[in-house]
Amino acid sequence: MDGVRLRVLGCAGGYPGPGSPCSGYLLEAAGRRVWVDAGGGTLAELQRHCSLDDLDAVWISHLHPDHCTDLPLAFHALSVGGVRGGRRLPVLGPSGWSRHMDAFVAEPGAMASVFDVVELSDGECVAFGELAMLAVATVHGIETYGFRATAGGPTLSYSADSGPCEALERLAEGSDLFLCEAFLSPGGPREPHAGAISLTPGQAGAYAQAGGARRLVLTHLPPGADRARTRWLAESEFSGAVDLADQGRGFELGPGGVSSVTDRL
Repeated sequence: MDGVRLRVLGCAGGYPGPGSPCSGYLLEAAGRRVWVDAGGGTLAELQRHCSLDDLDAVWISHLHPDHCTDLPLAFHALSVGGVRGGRRLPVLGPSGWSRHMDAFVAEPGAMASVFDVVELSDGECVAFGELAMLAVATVHGIETYGFRATAGGPTLSYSADSGPCEALERLAEGSDLFLCEAFLSPGGPREPHAGAISLTPGQAGAYAQAGGARRLVLTHLPPGADRARTRWLAESEFSGAVDLADQGRGFELGPGGVSSVTDRL
């Protein structure tokens, strides 16, 4: 496969909705596969497309439950189910992620028994063959990493969860596709502190515009969000194409940008 492909395994922000898993994506490029965020329900969706045995790595952007609670289930599959034949699966995440998950399963050292434990840092570039992922720290109240991913051609960038910050413009810069959170969408919940650690659709659109992204895909929408108004608010700030992530949807990035969009890859 040429270029970069993104499959949406789940995109609900905060908590799942009916038939809508939390945040999780499958990134594919140059024959490599990375499971990005392991929100509730995404392990089941991942297996529609590949097995844990097929993965090259897992990327956990941060340790809020809607981005990582399926990782202990993956641990269970690897430790009990015999998946991967004992080969360790690299998991990249914020500082202390393995201790956090060890506590979750009440077993010290559990994660290191099946995963290669990698802790990310701002500006670090990790590579899986020709697929390169540049970690970019965003502002979300806890240590959080978005990324820019490329396999020598188009660039896909991911905001992870974030409030307003300069890093979002850097993430969006020249991206063929900018996958950006918009938790503060109309119709969703309002938390007193959320404006500091999450974005409105208009803010997502403004960062995409400032960075010169070619296409914006809004994700991490809360269940019950007004999707039509969410899109309109982003379009009011961004002159490029705006899409809303849907579970099961796929985006393909080729030499000319986003060359195809399908509902079920």
